[in-house]
Amino acid sequence: MKNCFAIRAEDPHIFEQRSPLTPDQVQMLIQHNDLNVIVEPSDKRFFKDDEFRAAGAVVTADTTDANLILGVKEIPVGDLPVDKACVFFSHTIKGQAYNMPLLQAVLDRRVTLIDYEKIADGDGRRLVFFGPFAGLAGAIDALWILGRRLEYEGISNPFSQIRQALEYGSLAEAKSAVKAAGEWIRDNGLPETGKPWVIAMTGNGTVARGAGEIIDLLPVTHISPAEFKQLQANNALDLQRLYKVVIDCDHFVKPIDPDASFEWQDYFQYPEKYQADFEGYLPDITLLINCIYWDVRYPKLVTCQDLKRLFADNQSSGLKVIADITCDIGGSIECNQRATSSANPCYVYDPETGVASDGVSGKGPVILAVDKLPTELPAEASAFFGQALMPWLSEMTQVDYSQPFEKLLLPAEIKKAVIAHHGSLTPDYQYLQRHLD
Repeated sequence: MKNCFAIRAEDPHIFEQRSPLTPDQVQMLIQHNDLNVIVEPSDKRFFKDDEFRAAGAVVTADTTDANLILGVKEIPVGDLPVDKACVFFSHTIKGQAYNMPLLQAVLDRRVTLIDYEKIADGDGRRLVFFGPFAGLAGAIDALWILGRRLEYEGISNPFSQIRQALEYGSLAEAKSAVKAAGEWIRDNGLPETGKPWVIAMTGNGTVARGAGEIIDLLPVTHISPAEFKQLQANNALDLQRLYKVVIDCDHFVKPIDPDASFEWQDYFQYPEKYQADFEGYLPDITLLINCIYWDVRYPKLVTCQDLKRLFADNQSSGLKVIADITCDIGGSIECNQRATSSANPCYVYDPETGVASDGVSGKGPVILAVDKLPTELPAEASAFFGQALMPWLSEMTQVDYSQPFEKLLLPAEIKKAVIAHHGSLTPDYQYLQRHLD
């Protein structure tokens, strides 16, 4: 029925504590927008069923009356409803092979699929996202893993007192632990390793800003990519200083044509005219936090061959950890072989053999590749996400989804996020047919 939406229980086989709305937000929607809310019961969700009941929702596994079903991650094929409108991160818009069976099932069951990732304004800026929390949790976990790697190498270090993000009761508690590590560095200095201490971050979007919020709690010296290169060239990086450098695409790629110069719009429109220019940074980076958007049109930032050259001489590299927060398998960080889970978050990539081994021991960099990082900060991440989603829900629940796509009375920002409707791909997503084929 109209004016009714449901919050689904996430796939029980994955670690996921988030919900698209908090109980307080559900209560506001019920009281101020006269909406009916159904919540599927879940013992994994951070917010408990009783909290949603107290907010005025009906907690039941029966979502028949819902006009719209909200989730976070992909709905398993076997759980997809028939002739329903569903909103979730489908991970299909790049033609991801592993989710083409899901997209085909969406078409077969005539699901109206609305993807949060494509809800955007007229300039293409995303409006409903978890971005900062991927960066926040990713940076906390990256420092935690750095501490573990250094301990494996026999190096006592201040990062070993930091725990995984999900072990803290709140973001504030996690930040306090990072600050404490920073105080230790101020009081005692950094361990002597014979290599510089450099935390490098790629990109400058919401994910990178979230990660930077954590790294800036440490006593870092900010340097630009140009300053970093100059210090490298002069062998002048201070071994007792913790550097932070943010490297955006104007400094990690260069035109293939040696007579051309980098231009932002040209790069985004014609990425095939550019090549990676990142390898020179690698020998002096301790922790690399990768936060860039990437698809197959763009150059790979760190290739397997780059790492093979880097680790050919054991003395040449101080690179300990690569935190691939954007987690594109085989993508900008080519050695990212597989996504990991919060329960088993990292593996060591051996550049010589190409073999990945779970944990932090072995030759080569440790790769953090958790693809659901925001769920490690579930309370704050859900509240942030829900705040962005709330303004659209009243209109979305009133739509008659039995109408043809052209007649769906959705806000323009939402309508452009409709990937499939009534068994067909919508006009903007016809390109996905070749991936289905």
